[in-house]
Amino acid sequence: MLLKRRALDAAISSHSGFGGLSARDRAFARLLAATVLRRLGEVDAALAPLLERPLAPGAARVMNALRIGAAQRLFLDTPPHAAVDTTVRLLDGRLSGFKGLANAVLRKVAAPAETLDAARLDTPDWLWRSWVSAHGKEAAAGIAAAHLAEPPLDLTVARDAETWRERLQATLLPTGSLRRPIGGDPSALPGYDEGAWWVQDAAAALPARLLGPIAGRRVIDLCAAPGGKTAQLAAAGAEVTAVDRSPARLARLGENLRRLRLDAQVVEADAATWRPDRPADAVLLDAPCTATGTIRRHPDIARIKTPGDVARMPAVQDRLLRAAVEMTAPGGCLVYATCSLQPEEGPDRIAALLREGAPVRLDGISATELPGLSSAIRPDGTVRTLPCHWKEFGGIDGFFIARLQRV
Repeated sequence: MLLKRRALDAAISSHSGFGGLSARDRAFARLLAATVLRRLGEVDAALAPLLERPLAPGAARVMNALRIGAAQRLFLDTPPHAAVDTTVRLLDGRLSGFKGLANAVLRKVAAPAETLDAARLDTPDWLWRSWVSAHGKEAAAGIAAAHLAEPPLDLTVARDAETWRERLQATLLPTGSLRRPIGGDPSALPGYDEGAWWVQDAAAALPARLLGPIAGRRVIDLCAAPGGKTAQLAAAGAEVTAVDRSPARLARLGENLRRLRLDAQVVEADAATWRPDRPADAVLLDAPCTATGTIRRHPDIARIKTPGDVARMPAVQDRLLRAAVEMTAPGGCLVYATCSLQPEEGPDRIAALLREGAPVRLDGISATELPGLSSAIRPDGTVRTLPCHWKEFGGIDGFFIARLQRV
């Protein structure tokens, strides 16, 4: 994954041997890969003193094998002999000459000195600098620290949250999401088969909630797949049109709606060029972005995204925003959201839209609409959640949300 800059889940699911593992082994394999990515700075700092010189670029697979062994020893409480043995067995064929090196290094590996800042060490420099610039050094440190822990499991229920809180032994968060501890297969939990709930981070559930009462109203969900927000809108009684250009992601959206027993009109199209037959009462645009706000759930993002990705996304987001404005009826509501911590993909896009004279105005979000998250509301009424918010509950993904009214 590091060599080809592929998303972790895509790399794992496409591996020929992954499907043949037991559920327990699949879970451990993902945890192991995620731990290496989450703690890569610390892992490399622990390995560096044990290597007389850096491995040659052609030995990247050897370095990754060492990282897997070191992560097991340092962070996953794997018995030393097991961590060493499994790593050595990865070095077969033309890499077999490195088995002795791996055995010697992993028997000596130890955690870096406690004086080192682990969160800073595990954060790529360009991300750290951007977060300090955008959010301040204290917030950047909080963000980086939040990324070191596996996140809990958040669920959105279609109705009767209190009943499902008891059945799922979950915590009811102030904004209405349910939260369970880490671990286990969500599909094995009560209510999954009958479609009572779906997996959705508490922050990802906010944009649809901020549309306000939508029962009986026409709502367009742009870039909708895999469908968490579509499900929220449909469960709230809206007449939903879900638009996405990816057939594979739309197929997953359809599967989710069927399990949840919810209905929506599904359209396969580029949201930047598609138009409805008439403007909608409300439009929700959760725009494509670098997703740096979800690193705690997807630690691969910190390793596969680059400043170039951040520079490319605003043009895409601006096209989608202009299209969303055209789809919103006069007096209607438009919510724009990205799961990015980068200002270029959030407040800068709304500022640019307003500067160019788009027929919209900011409709500020109030503290009463975001119980328990008043600190996330910016002076202009937009919302910026950070992974270090809700530390007492286990954190939350980073989102930017702006609500606009068509005028």
